[in-house]
Amino acid sequence: MLPHHQKSLGRDWTAPWENPQRSCWSRHISSCMRWPGHYSRAPYPYFSSRQFSLNWRPPCLFESRTHFQYWNWRPDNLGQTSLIHLSSYVMTSEGDEPASKRRKHQGTIKRHWEYICNHNKEKTEIPGDNVDPTCEDSESKFDFSVMSYNILSQDLLEDNSHLYRHCRRPVLHWSFRFPNILKEIKHFDADVLCLQEVQEDHYGTEIRPSLESLGYHCEYKIRTGKKPDGCAICFKHSKFSLLSVNPVEFYRPDVPLLDRDNVGLVLLLQPKIPSGACPAICVANTHLLYNPRRGDIKLTQLAMLLAEISSVAHQKDGSFCPIVMCGDFNSVPGSPLYSFIKEGKLNYEGLAIGKVSGQEQSSRGQRILSIPIWPPNLGISQNCVYEAQQVPEVEKTDTDLTQTQLDKTEVLVTAEKLSSHLQHHFSLSSVYSHYFPDTGIPEVTTCHSRSAITVDYIFYSVGKEDVAGQPGAEVALVGGLKLLARLSLLTEQDLWTVNGLPNENNSSDHLPLLAKFRLEL
Repeated sequence: MLPHHQKSLGRDWTAPWENPQRSCWSRHISSCMRWPGHYSRAPYPYFSSRQFSLNWRPPCLFESRTHFQYWNWRPDNLGQTSLIHLSSYVMTSEGDEPASKRRKHQGTIKRHWEYICNHNKEKTEIPGDNVDPTCEDSESKFDFSVMSYNILSQDLLEDNSHLYRHCRRPVLHWSFRFPNILKEIKHFDADVLCLQEVQEDHYGTEIRPSLESLGYHCEYKIRTGKKPDGCAICFKHSKFSLLSVNPVEFYRPDVPLLDRDNVGLVLLLQPKIPSGACPAICVANTHLLYNPRRGDIKLTQLAMLLAEISSVAHQKDGSFCPIVMCGDFNSVPGSPLYSFIKEGKLNYEGLAIGKVSGQEQSSRGQRILSIPIWPPNLGISQNCVYEAQQVPEVEKTDTDLTQTQLDKTEVLVTAEKLSSHLQHHFSLSSVYSHYFPDTGIPEVTTCHSRSAITVDYIFYSVGKEDVAGQPGAEVALVGGLKLLARLSLLTEQDLWTVNGLPNENNSSDHLPLLAKFRLEL
């Protein structure tokens, strides 16, 4: 029996198998794949700020459960979103794998469009892909759609095969997965694609040529070091022209903290409209560090991305153009990192590094975030903008200052900068609400043998009428974006009715996120 909200779905999308996929079943491919030993990876817990989570218990899918407690650090620093609850919907070991996940279910995932005709996010379920006609309220507009999709690098899949024990092996082979992924992209036909875990060899030989044949221009940034994958942003020639490409490398050899190979990519796109001038749109894509215990690195990577966005989106008149920020942020809703993105501020004093992303179950043995988190030589301020390296100016007198006086002046200047408050100047909102309004059950964006949670997001700069009273309201925006529609997400229970992810029709362990926006001119 499917949940009520799934029974009421509008237009459903199904992906029939094609011949190459059918033939994959009859091929013995085990010799083509690497299945190394166990790789330790902490499970994701859920986060919920809804009262339902105190009493609600999910169906007993697991043989054993782990119970979690509330956070115990300065909840007043995060506002309402910080009072969160960790559910017990998490596996603890390989032995906990339930029988319901052992290749029993087949079928298709049913998703529908939720149309949003005002900024209070009222939803109507309407079959079909056409935007609700009540949203067609202006001729001076530019409408576009954005997809964010972690497509699951094949090398990472094979290196972490323990996460996919519930899957039939043929569906995990790249020759089976890529046609499904391409079919999803063709079907949804988004104007902008933000893809994560794009494997370099597959990008060059299959992904980029296929997308270019569909009318996309593609930009790609591979992870540093010897990592096999990276991030790509692709956009339709018919909708945009490219103004600038700005890759961001989070690895910095001169900063010991930043020793990881994650990257980001920021593009400045010019909408193509016949009616005249239109502000550019800044599109950013990233895949932050996974490690749940290194919140210090995650926050620093995010600050670097925000600094680049600030630089790219800044206009000559001092305003910022509209912004869309997508990616796998490896952080759950309600976590300090998530709250910082949405609220524009974070006081991290006393915060354990493992609590930043909300993935870690216990703070025992964890150190507290240092103040400041990153060193001054990174060149990024606590407001998440690039800053010039400046030497404190000391007023000259007839008598030269002694070295002791100079040292005392430097200490005073440094003390003034030691703040535990982070800020950014954008007013960002999430496309998704992360919970089903009727039940309070969490939405999920990723699902495999170990967990099912939300880590993928599309954030966007809201319109002017939504800015007042929000952090960053003092920063001028050109236009701002209005959310028209979003492709619905599902619950964990929904996904296990089709054997989780990946499956025969959905070939990543993440769901694609999709939103339709309007820029009013």
